Amino acid sequence: MIEFESVTKTYGTQRAVDALTFTAPAGRITGFLGPNGAGKSSTMRMVAAVSPPTAGQLRIFGLDPTRDGPAIRAQLGVVPQK
Repeated sequence: MIEFESVTKTYGTQRAVDALTFTAPAGRITGFLGPNGAGKSSTMRMVAAVSPPTAGQLRIFGLDPTRDGPAIRAQLGVVPQK
């Protein structure tokens, strides 16, 4: 399960993800679609525990990506378009 609660990601003054709140239940395939600059890559970098959220609460499999990055990445399957 992936849980976002008001998750924000900024790079300097640029806000890439703005207060994202949603839950991707366990056992489901979830995709991110949107135009360039919509925050898809920034969101996936946070899910993969590669880039920490600037604000908000993010839990992956009940784990905190800022502390449990290797354990989270060991359970993920990410399929980019290219």
